[in-house]
Amino acid sequence: MALNIKYKNLPSVVLAGRPNVGKSTLFNRLLRKRRAITDPTPGVTRDPVEAECLIDEKPLRLIDTGGFKLADCDSIDKLVVEKTLEAIKKADLVVLLLEAGEITSEDEELIKILRPYHKKLIVTVNKTEGGRHQADAWNVLAFGFEKVLMISAEHGDNIGELQQEILRRLDFSRVEEIRQDSEENKLIRIALLGKPNTGKSTLSNRLIGANTSIVSDIPGTTRDTVEGRFRWKSREFIILDTAGIRRKAKVTENIEYYSVNRAIKTINDADIIVLMIDAAEGLSDQDKKIAALAHDKGRGIIMALNKWDTMPQTKSAFKTAEDKIHFQFGQMEYAPIIPVSAKEGTGVDKILSAAVKMHAQLNTFIGTSQLNQALEKWLQEYPPPSGPRTRFKVKYAIQKSSSPVHFIFFTSRTRAVSDSYVSYLRNKIRKDLGFSLVPVLLEIKSSS
Repeated sequence: MALNIKYKNLPSVVLAGRPNVGKSTLFNRLLRKRRAITDPTPGVTRDPVEAECLIDEKPLRLIDTGGFKLADCDSIDKLVVEKTLEAIKKADLVVLLLEAGEITSEDEELIKILRPYHKKLIVTVNKTEGGRHQADAWNVLAFGFEKVLMISAEHGDNIGELQQEILRRLDFSRVEEIRQDSEENKLIRIALLGKPNTGKSTLSNRLIGANTSIVSDIPGTTRDTVEGRFRWKSREFIILDTAGIRRKAKVTENIEYYSVNRAIKTINDADIIVLMIDAAEGLSDQDKKIAALAHDKGRGIIMALNKWDTMPQTKSAFKTAEDKIHFQFGQMEYAPIIPVSAKEGTGVDKILSAAVKMHAQLNTFIGTSQLNQALEKWLQEYPPPSGPRTRFKVKYAIQKSSSPVHFIFFTSRTRAVSDSYVSYLRNKIRKDLGFSLVPVLLEIKSSS
């Protein structure tokens, strides 16, 4: 089995430009998959969106930024510009996207800002497919650029030339492989999910140690899934900050529709889901649906009662909240419930400690011999029923996979196996084999 290889010390490439010039389309084109949300509406991307990208087997970190906007700016637009400028300053290389046609005042202002970074700048004019508007595009040279690339992010024109220019300008000498052949070396991928304005971006920024995600009181600020990386007690984490998930009836804007779907799909990309719950509001129907999705996919689940600093600081207050959640999630008592304040930082270490233990359990694999020795003991402690209609024999069991933890039990009569006996076997797996913190997927198959 091939080892899962990740990288560190990757050179970074930032895509910058005013709104709607095609940055997210180029981002997806270079990644060769749809990662950033694209929409004709200007200003769709807000937070910088990062992803590892391979160009001719060379790994780099690609960053899509929010559009540089000056006219009709609101508070969110100003935060977007601030994030864009931070990303540009830190980048190893900046790809400036301009649009074929008239140069706007926002283009001119961004070009002015980028002048100190001319040594790490690649200038491109987008939307020139088939030579369209190229005559006008050469006007960009009037700004003193030595070289301009004519591209089409949507149609792929001259993307290969851009890729080669990127490789030529980057230094890959510091890149190192991280071989994930042991639990200690494995990355732990955590997705933050929940309703809008529950503190996901605040927690993400605290964990990463930087203001990567835009934080605002306006619900729905985060649109794309924002990825960040950090270390805690010698372990490497990737945090995925997602758009807040609202009831479908309230999701009317196309952009928000894609954001919510992207957040739900993030469950597939994560090992552990941290469900952010507003402590004052408690669980919502959407929270229950998110938790059910994560459970069904075998992901680890941590329920974070955020804004706990605003609640009564008594043991009985937390016990009441905990009991209420357990009552609403009868089959998910394995999921830790942790009171936190993302703003103040309290409880954050407990989340990470639980995540490390959970990740180890998710990646545990029980050998067939050990599993069937345990099964023999379980069958003696609670033999299957012996009635003519309820009788069945459990022949043997195997662990199909780890992460998700999936077991298969082979029986003589699958239809005779009751839900209560399945629950018994699942509880025994958790208690005796060390899967107390994670969901256990259990499948009954015929032994014939």
